[in-house]
Amino acid sequence: MIYQRTIAKEITITGIGIHSGKKVTLKMYPAEADTGIMFRRSDIPSSKAVKADARIVGPTDNNTTLGSGHDAIHTVEHLLSAFYGLGIDNVYCELNGPEVPIMDGSSASFVFVLKEAGVENLSKSKKFMVILEPVRVEKNGTWAMIEPAKNLIIDSTIVFAHPTINTQKETFEFSCENYIQAISRARTFGMLRDVDILKRRGLVKGGSLDNAIVLDDYKVINPEGLRFKEEFVKHKILDTIGDISLLGHKLAGKITTYKSGHYLHNVLCRKILDTPSSYEIVSASSLAPEVREAHRLPQFIAVTN
Repeated sequence: MIYQRTIAKEITITGIGIHSGKKVTLKMYPAEADTGIMFRRSDIPSSKAVKADARIVGPTDNNTTLGSGHDAIHTVEHLLSAFYGLGIDNVYCELNGPEVPIMDGSSASFVFVLKEAGVENLSKSKKFMVILEPVRVEKNGTWAMIEPAKNLIIDSTIVFAHPTINTQKETFEFSCENYIQAISRARTFGMLRDVDILKRRGLVKGGSLDNAIVLDDYKVINPEGLRFKEEFVKHKILDTIGDISLLGHKLAGKITTYKSGHYLHNVLCRKILDTPSSYEIVSASSLAPEVREAHRLPQFIAVTN
């Protein structure tokens, strides 16, 4: 049996919001089975807790936002990706600011603190969304689709007119251990020439070489360079996992993306949810043993029951 999971104890982390530039403290608390991932703005007394759900996603300019008003919660994708990567289904998250801290621009910092806090198995089985038929969305030459598969597989292609990136393609088959080792350390990235434009749009006010890969017209300008050659497309996979986690269940299906982003990922999620014939929700116990095994945590992460 693969049980639902929460965190074993309260976690507090503080960091900078990459877009707002504001210092933000994020507190995470254990939650009961079937709660889901809940977010609340503690700096706004009237703010109500909202469940991470694809149907409440607001703006998707350079990040994924829950809600669209003054109490919206921005840049949730890396934290959600870490939760999915460790198979954590239920957590209360409180922020005293408008967005989740960016940390180092990947999900590795979140994975680290979650690992240190430990994971608790709950008394109910995990539920999986099993894809039964293909669903595809597209916009202006970019597209994303999902089709049946035993496990979560992401086949991602990115194309950038930059000599360091050009076209990168990567196929990732999910397991908790593979996520931690191959995906979680991949950082967000951007072009130096776009910084002024983005700042005029109210974005990347907190961006720096400490929390993003930055490229000039020819090369990566971060002194330490890349963590691995395919870091750009691996980060796209990290983002995709965070965005599709907003379906509310672990997923059994193959996602193929071409030049996609947060907007297209959300459109795909909404189309899946609007097409009941495209999926069914099943208990983890009905999945193939190798799929259940992929969702077990590595031995270096403490698990309590």
